[in-house]
Formats: sequence, structure tokens, C-alpha cells
Amino acid sequence: MTIFVASLFLPKTIHFNLPGTSPRGAQRPRPKRMVSTADVGTDLGTSAIEKPSLFSPIPDITPPKTPTEDDEKAIFANEDGFAIPFFDDEIRHGSPTDKGSPKWGAMANQPLSRASSPPPALLSEHSRTLEKARELGRQGIKQPQPQIRSDSHDRVFAHANWRVVNADQGNGGLRNAADAAARDGKIDDHFWIGTLGMPTDALQGTQQKQDIEDHLATEHNMLTVFCSDKDFDGHYTHFCKQVLWPVFHYQIPDNPKSKAFEDHSWKYYVNVNQAFADKIVANWKRGDSIWIHDYHLLLVPSMVRKKLPDAKIGFFLHVAFPSSEVFRCLAIRKQLLEGMLGANLIGFQILEYTRHFLQTCSRLLAVEAATDGLQLEDRFVDVIYLPIGIDPVYLNERRGAASVRNWIQTIRERYKGKRLIVARDKLDHVRGVRQKLLAYELFLNKYPQWRDQTVLIQVALSSSEKSDLDATVSDIVTRVNSSWANLAYQPVVYLKQDIDYPQYLALLAVADALMITSQREGMNLTSHEYLYCQDGAVLPEKKHGSLILSEFTGTSSLFGGAQLSINPWDYRQCADAIKQALEMDDEEKEKRWKQLYATVINYTGSHWFTEFLSKLDHVYEGQHRRDQTSVPRLSVTNVARTYSQSKRRLFILDYEGTLVSWGPMNQIIPVSTQRTLDVLNDLLLDERNIIYVMSGRRPEELDRVFRRVPNLGLIAENGCFVKQCGQTAWGEMADSEQIRSWKDSVKGIMTYYLERMPGAVLEERRCSLIFHFKGAEDLETAVRLASDCASHVNDACEAQRVHAIPMDGFILVEPIDWTKSTAANHIFEDLRANASAESPSEAEHNKDPIDFLIVVGDGREDEKVFKWANGLGEQGAIRDVVTVSVGKRGNTEATSTMTQGVSGVLSVLEKLALS
Repeated sequence: MTIFVASLFLPKTIHFNLPGTSPRGAQRPRPKRMVSTADVGTDLGTSAIEKPSLFSPIPDITPPKTPTEDDEKAIFANEDGFAIPFFDDEIRHGSPTDKGSPKWGAMANQPLSRASSPPPALLSEHSRTLEKARELGRQGIKQPQPQIRSDSHDRVFAHANWRVVNADQGNGGLRNAADAAARDGKIDDHFWIGTLGMPTDALQGTQQKQDIEDHLATEHNMLTVFCSDKDFDGHYTHFCKQVLWPVFHYQIPDNPKSKAFEDHSWKYYVNVNQAFADKIVANWKRGDSIWIHDYHLLLVPSMVRKKLPDAKIGFFLHVAFPSSEVFRCLAIRKQLLEGMLGANLIGFQILEYTRHFLQTCSRLLAVEAATDGLQLEDRFVDVIYLPIGIDPVYLNERRGAASVRNWIQTIRERYKGKRLIVARDKLDHVRGVRQKLLAYELFLNKYPQWRDQTVLIQVALSSSEKSDLDATVSDIVTRVNSSWANLAYQPVVYLKQDIDYPQYLALLAVADALMITSQREGMNLTSHEYLYCQDGAVLPEKKHGSLILSEFTGTSSLFGGAQLSINPWDYRQCADAIKQALEMDDEEKEKRWKQLYATVINYTGSHWFTEFLSKLDHVYEGQHRRDQTSVPRLSVTNVARTYSQSKRRLFILDYEGTLVSWGPMNQIIPVSTQRTLDVLNDLLLDERNIIYVMSGRRPEELDRVFRRVPNLGLIAENGCFVKQCGQTAWGEMADSEQIRSWKDSVKGIMTYYLERMPGAVLEERRCSLIFHFKGAEDLETAVRLASDCASHVNDACEAQRVHAIPMDGFILVEPIDWTKSTAANHIFEDLRANASAESPSEAEHNKDPIDFLIVVGDGREDEKVFKWANGLGEQGAIRDVVTVSVGKRGNTEATSTMTQGVSGVLSVLEKLALS
């Protein structure tokens, strides 16, 4: 069995050896440069630097331009010895966040992109776009131009020597987790599917392209997806970065810009997703597993499902999933959700994102959301949360290097007597760097006793987006340093470039606190690495620093309050958290650290990788078993044989759609068909038979329908009321006080929507409410409002143990704790208890336990009864259990199916009555 791991970028890419360029990782002489005081002791390892004069004014703390990839001291080195520029948290430890990457074609040893940027406007808006461009030109704004390429450029790359190197872009956490799982022997055969992360139009139609594709497949188990530069640029640079990324992080783009990007780039997003789906379909064999990753590939699950209906497909979203109010702002919201729902199992980082997804699907797609997934028309989709983690084994190996120890010594000497607050973030609005610096400024203002004693070291990774944030952050840093710096002290060390890996590990080891102020983040694995490095293994003494963590990171929900949780927008709270972190006594620090460390060790990358695949296998087997194409047809002969051999039988039969044709829920059926009544009476002639009919209708309706069938048991309102066999009074299963409590809340919500849907009707039952909107004057609007109504009820009334279920033409609101299955279980337990207590004078068969149980139903609410009955059979509580699903449904818990409908059910019951 092969595991296909589909991610936008492959772990490897291609570098070409061109005339006049140095091989990647080659040593180049590095020029001397002037550096600021911020560089002293934390510079990137330059061999020749010039320190500023002691008599010069406080220098500009912003370092020069971030070094290029050839400046080996400013970048990480990968396992092959080649230098890797660091663009995002995810490259190194795999924090599931934005996949920042360099501009395509910016590297001398890779082709230039043929894509024009931005994608061309729609034809209807072409003239307006040109007019706007001319206007901007008159104002002196340079318009983006497509990159000019020549035939000679293509010929060079078509024949140049090349080699495989570790890729700069991509999901490092996913790669680390896969490597760790393979190292631990938990997975065997797995293939990566992704792009090379570079323009490939120059290679199209060449033997070079085929050679690269074959080499990666045979030597590295990587299947390459080739798409045009235009498609990839529109997909990644425009749709993913300008539309999806902001929305998934609660940043709604401005309307004109958002509309433009969606109009122009949606088709490119579809094209790239289709290219991935085609590659998967072409290589899939029965028994293989497909695991698709992140927001770049949201459509791939459904695209694969259309071609491979029986495929085992998992999907995991590494970023946050926003609330339905935010997600609904996307114009293509339904297409994205339906794309994800092609998977058998969908995974998120934490419970909050899972709940948001379920609520969004319930609201926008009008599907039933359960706690463990979504019930679609033809199948069930399981939804879980499973936090990703770091690889402690790899991290432990790297921090044991001599370079790390040297940097630890250097930093400790440079900042001797100072308390270090460390931070490392990508410089964009989501990471909250501005808020962090303002909070630190407030801390120094509010608590002057800590001036000259604390230093904030902020490493800011350059962002692909040019904005005013860079200037704003620099101004804040300058203001803080101008206020409190002196010849021997600088309160903020601001590095507008990344540092190499040994320096990073050394900073984590010696820090007194790590401060993370993200406004929204899927997870934050920097905090995991910090806690792991704080165990004192590389220091002469134990170091249990504090963790100051934004409550809006996914990681925050894992730590159980042992961290110092902050709201990044509450500057006073952040300042007080810094003070608390610095003044915390050693005993409390150690206590908090131990709790946090235990979480880090528990949620590792290897565990995440293997646990998801294990769950995928489990849910796929369960879904496949419940698929009606896999469930056998009911064998009437076998049922009749076990029926005749049994001594005491229990029938639990659904009413609507099973014993009679289905009628509208808001209409009282005055009479049942005579055939149904005759069949039930014939069965009850045998005293060994006990029959209960279950329905969603009111007790008085069922009394009217079955008044001519004595000794028949009834279950009304989906389990809220039960009438025992031979009795006239109904027993109320539900708590009437609780019912009245939630009804008042729900009716208020439904009345609000009822006023906005002329023609809709609200039906009140004793234990449920039914909102009928099929007769609304504007059905399209009514469907949308009904989804909103169901979502509103589920959000507002969850604590009252009630849920709203979208159905075809109506919304059913009923209690969670009382269902058909709870009523069936109550009946069975009573029968079992009465059988053991029967007096000798009673009929002989009444002393026998139930040894034959048959449950027949056709609806969603019957599935719980099927599951309950099957459980009795598996436990050995009943010898023979038969569960039958009637009609053509996508999946079922029943062990057999019957497609003949009501007529088929009555025919089977007639045959049993004659046995």
C-alpha cells in the first residue's frame, strides 16, 4: 500500500548549473559592511565587521538589506550542505502558517517565469482596467510588466546540467513529521506529490523535463506536478495569498481588490488543483491512501473523488479555519467547502477550527453536522482535530552541535546581567510584531525599575508583501531605543533578517521569556521548540523560562493555562505579562514548564503523522462498511429461518417511509392503509411477538392511526414519548422542564427568521419544533435564511442540549438526549427486567429473554437505532439481530438493505406472520 502525500511544494527542487553562476552553497567572499549596535554579539557570523564609534549617536538599529542566498552566514544550511534562505516559520520547524516564498524567477540558477502579474482582467472590465492603468501612469506609478524572456534563455535551461537540492519553500512541519515517522519505522512506502516551486514553462516539451520527472520519481519517491507559470502565479501569488490567506486569518481584503483577485485568479486555482488531482488519479491503485494538505489544494479531494469513488482520501488544513461569518465573505465559499468534503477524513489543528468548519458547512451547505463529522446525502465525512508537533529527536541532535554551544557562550557574555525576551516572527500584520513592540514600550514606561535590565531581541523575517508595517515597526523600535538606550544598553535588538539555525537554538536556550503575539495562527511551533530547548541540557544550569503566548494561536489551546496567555490588542495585559514572566519565582517557573513540556513531548510530528493515517484507515473501513453498495440485500429466507427458531421476538419498525408512504410532517395522517394494519395484527396474533412502531409524529396522531391495532407499542416524537404494549397511557421520556426552557429560546430565534420568510410555518410539538420553509414565497432566499437559522440555534442553544437539523424543506429542532435509540433501549431493558421477574402463572414464552430483534427504518434518525441494535448483537445480549435500511441511501449502519420500499417491507412482514 502506498501513501500519497500531496502538498503544493515538493521537499526537493532543481537547481541548474549555468555559466557564470556559482553552485548553490559555494563559498563567496563577503564584503565588509557597517553594522549597528544591534548586530554586536548577535550578528550572523561575519568575519569582518566594523563597529560604530562609541561617540556616534545611537545608530539605526535596522540592519542592511537581508542577505541573498549566497551570503552563507545569513542563512540556514540544509542536510546536503547547501544554503537555504529562510522565508517562513514553516521552512525549518514546520509551523503551519503562511508559506512565504521568494519571487519566482529571482534565482539565477532557476528559470524566469512567463506569467504576467496580475492576471489579465475580464473582457468586460478590460477598457476600464486600461483607463485606470493610464491614470496611474500619469501619476508616476510604474505598472508591473511581464518578464521578458528570450529563446536563448529557454535553450540554456533545456540543456544545462542540473541537480536535486532541498527546496526552500513548503511545509517544513509536514516534511519533518513524515521523516520522523519513517525514521521510527511507522510508515513504509510513501510518495510526495507537488510542484518544484519554480517556473517550468522553459522546460515544457523538452527531454530535460522528462529526465527530471523520472529522476525524482525513481530516486526520491516524488511525483512532480507540472503546471504553466501563468496558472501557478494566478493560483499561488494571487488567489492563495491575496484571497484565501487573509480570510483564513480573519483579515477581509478590501472589496474592490478582493473581487478583482477572485474574478481573475479563481480559474487558475481550479487549474492547479485539477493538475494535482490528475496526477493522483494517474498513479493511484486500489488500497492506496491519499493525503492532501492545506489551503492551496482545497478542491483536490472532490476532484479525485469524482474519478475514484472508492479512494481513501484524507485532507488536513494546517492554517486556522475562520468562523462562518468570515468564511461566508468568499464568493466561492460553497465550491471550497464541497471540494474539502470529497475526503473521507478532514483534519484540523484544534477543536475550535473543527467547530468552525462544521458550523460553516451546516450554515452554507445545509448539511447535518454531528460532533464527529458531517452527514451528506450519500455518505458521511468524519472530521477530527489533531495538533501537529515538532521532532524532538532531530532538534536534540542539532542543538548538540559545537556551534550552538559557542553561540550560547557569546550571547551570555554579550548580555550578561540582562533578562532576555526573545521573539521571532514573519513581518506581516498577522504576526502582531507591532503590537508586541508597543506592549514592550508600555512595559518600560510602566515599570521603570526594569529599564537597563531587559532586552527584547526581535528577529523579523522579511515578508513578500510590501506594506507600511515595515516603516511603522522601525519607527517604534527607534523611538524605544531613543528613549532608554545608552552606551552600554539597548532595550530592543531588531534584526530585520533571519538568523542561522545555531543562533536560533542558542537564543531559545538562554532566553528568559519567549513572546508570541500573533493575531491569528494555525499553530505556533516556535513555542514548542523554545520549551524543549529550556530543559537545561545545553546549559550549565537549568533554565525554565516563561512563555508569553497569544490566545489566538492554535498552540494556546493545548497548554492548559500553564503559559502566560495574552490578548495582543490589550497592551496593558501584555506589559503585565512581561513583568510577571520576569518576576516569577523559580518554583512556579519549573512547575509551569513541566506541564508545558509534557504537552510538547506528547504532541510530536511523528505521532501526528501516524495517528492521522491510522484514523483515516479506521474511518474509511467504517464508511465503506456502511456504504449501501457494500451492505448485502436482505435475505428473506434467512430471516424467516431465524424468526421461526426464536422464542421471543422484538420488532421496532419505523412509520413514515417504512410502513406507509411518507407524508408531510405538518399534516396529520387521518388513516393508515388497511394492508399495514392487517400485517401488524397478524404478527401480534403470535404471543411471542412484541412490536413497537416509532415515529416523529405526536402521540395523539399515532393513537388515531393505530387505534385498531391492540397490544401495539408506540414511540412518538422520535423517542420523547413511549406507550407500552397493551397500555393506553403514554410515558414521557423527556424532561418537560428542560423542554420548556429551550423552547422559549429557540422560538425567539425562529420567529426572527419567520418574519423574513413569507409563507414559512413554525410547527410546535411537545418536544420539538419544526420550521417549514418549503412553501416560502422566495424559496432561494428561504433556503439561505434557513441555514442561518439552524446555525444560529446550534450556536446559541448548545448548552441546553438541543440541536437543529436541516432537512429537505424544513428544520427540525429536537433534544439531543432523547432519541429513538434511547427509547428503544428503555423498552429492551424493561422487557429484560420483566422477563426475569415473571411469576410462574404467566405464559411460558414471557419468561424467555429476547432472542430475535429486527429493526426496519429508512431515515436519518433510524441510524442510531440500527447502531444500538447491532451493538446488542455484538455484545451477545441478543442471539439474532436484523437491521434493515429501506430505500436508496448513501450509507447506513444497517446490516442489510431493501430497495423495494414500503411494499417490500410489508411483504417480508407478511411472510414472517405466516412462518
